[in-house]
Amino acid sequence: MALIVRPQGPEDDSAVAEVNEDAFERPDEAALVAALLRGTAFLPGLSLVAEVHGEVVDHILFTRLHVGAVRTPGLALAPMAVRKAHQRRGVGSALVREGLRAATTCGEAFAIVVGHPEYYPRFGFAPASRFGIRASFEVRDESLMALELRPGGLRGVAGRIEWAPEFGLVSP
Repeated sequence: MALIVRPQGPEDDSAVAEVNEDAFERPDEAALVAALLRGTAFLPGLSLVAEVHGEVVDHILFTRLHVGAVRTPGLALAPMAVRKAHQRRGVGSALVREGLRAATTCGEAFAIVVGHPEYYPRFGFAPASRFGIRASFEVRDESLMALELRPGGLRGVAGRIEWAPEFGLVSP
C-alpha cells in the first residue's frame, strides 16, 4: 500500500467531507470539519490527509483548545476519520502518528482526545483525569484522554476544557 500523508489543501475539501461522511455514516462530522476549518481554532498545518493511490482515505484535524481558568493552550484531536474500506489497515494509526509528530514540531505542549480507550493509548494517551483535566460534558473517564507532546507539557495544566465554539460544547 502506497500511503502518502500530507497537509490538507483547499483542493481536498470535498474529499475530506466524503471521508468523514463515510466513516461516521452521517453528514454531521463533515459539517463540523468544514466549520472548524473556517474557525478561529484552526491551526494551519494540523489538518492532515492520507492518500492511497491518489485517493484521500483518511483525515485528522487538530484545533486549539484551552484548559482551566488560566486558559492553557493545547490541542483537540477531533475528528479523525478513515473510509470504511480502509479501516483496520494501519492508515489511521499512521495518520495519528504523523499528526502528533506535526503538532510536536509546531511546539505544541499537549493534545486531548475524546475517543476509544482501546485505540488511543497505543499513541501514549492516558485518562485526562490523571492530570486534573475534565470535560464540560458527561463523558466516560477512560474516553477523555490527554498526551504530553513535550516533556512537562501537562505540568500545572488542570481544570475544565474549553473547546472551539464549533464543537457546541459550552461549559455549564
